[in-house]
Amino acid sequence: MRVLILGSDSPLGEALVQFLEELGRHELTALTRAASRWKSERQAKKAIRRAKADAVVDIRVEAVADSGQEIAELDLKRCQWIAKCCKRDSAVYLFISSSRVFSGKLDRMYNEDDIPDSEDEVGGLLAAAEQVVRGHCERHLVLRLGPVFASSGPNLVTQMLCEMTGGGKLVLDNNLRGCPVASADGARVVSALLDQVSTGTDLWGIYHYCSSETATFYEFAEAVLAAASRFTEFCAAAVELQQQSADTPSLNRSLECSKIRNTFAVKQLPWRNAIADLVQQYFQQQT
Repeated sequence: MRVLILGSDSPLGEALVQFLEELGRHELTALTRAASRWKSERQAKKAIRRAKADAVVDIRVEAVADSGQEIAELDLKRCQWIAKCCKRDSAVYLFISSSRVFSGKLDRMYNEDDIPDSEDEVGGLLAAAEQVVRGHCERHLVLRLGPVFASSGPNLVTQMLCEMTGGGKLVLDNNLRGCPVASADGARVVSALLDQVSTGTDLWGIYHYCSSETATFYEFAEAVLAAASRFTEFCAAAVELQQQSADTPSLNRSLECSKIRNTFAVKQLPWRNAIADLVQQYFQQQT
């Protein structure tokens, strides 16, 4: 199957390209985020037609959300252009989204039937992008992931390590709980979806995937600090717990993943297993 990857220079995109190339099951065309910042539908159509793709994996918007940057209205327009091209060419549109479409106010894990209720701008725009994809391309898969982390590119691990190695102090709360996803693990999941799609199976819709362990930002940073302490010294207060008032609500953006497990036989993996290797890679890249 011919696969076009949009956002190939993002943490997830780089891991996906490497994973698929090693498997050798699909013919790949990769476009960076800069190369897919089309100004018109004609430009988008030309790029997608040139790839002759059977499936388009769109990581652009998720990469912006995880990097802490702002999602622009033009990003949503590009989703519409891609969806229309996929519909016209009978290609599959696999759109990577995020748990950030949810507020975290539910007292249970979010499933695919829950309506996005995020109150922040990024989450709202991600939900809007999902609607564009679903409304313009029947052959779609929307994959919501927990926060993606890697050893390079803008993400949780690199941002935390950059701050700590620069002598800064991370003051984080225990308020928001979620399930982060290592980039290689996310690539494994996307590959599983592509393999099933390549067999001609119609399994369109929304799917959730996150790691099997939950963590707050503070707990995640403590794990990163412990792994990083093997390579450099940090001050005792490199990671500090932010004090919260007694009435501060606890939030949880954990995703319920039984649908993707039962449909695609995708098993959840713990995020902690990936931390040590990724932190080591980060420091190797700094030398």
